[in-house]
Amino acid sequence: MRIWLALLASPSLALAAQSIMFSLVTPSCTQQTRIWLHVVAAATLAASLLFTWLAREAGAPVQFAADDDAADPPMTRHFLAVCATAVGAISSLVILCMWMVAWVLSPCYS
Repeated sequence: MRIWLALLASPSLALAAQSIMFSLVTPSCTQQTRIWLHVVAAATLAASLLFTWLAREAGAPVQFAADDDAADPPMTRHFLAVCATAVGAISSLVILCMWMVAWVLSPCYS
């Protein structure tokens, strides 16, 4: 279960953060504050990093035999954990980049 959170939920969090932050631009410009943009970005980044860390911890090191070509469940689980960690890390990087834009640009910039 922990692997699937990073594999599926982290990219979904990145998309959700983009949608929510975009919808908060007009209220942020009206109120002249960016606090809600930062709250959304920080919360989604924290969740994505947590999911990535959980996926990394779920993939236990596997002992490989020299002539073993069979895809047994431990090898498959390890492969999925590595893929989920990579997807979670990329999703976290995307969220961090969106947060950096929220720091640099004003919400009233057009």
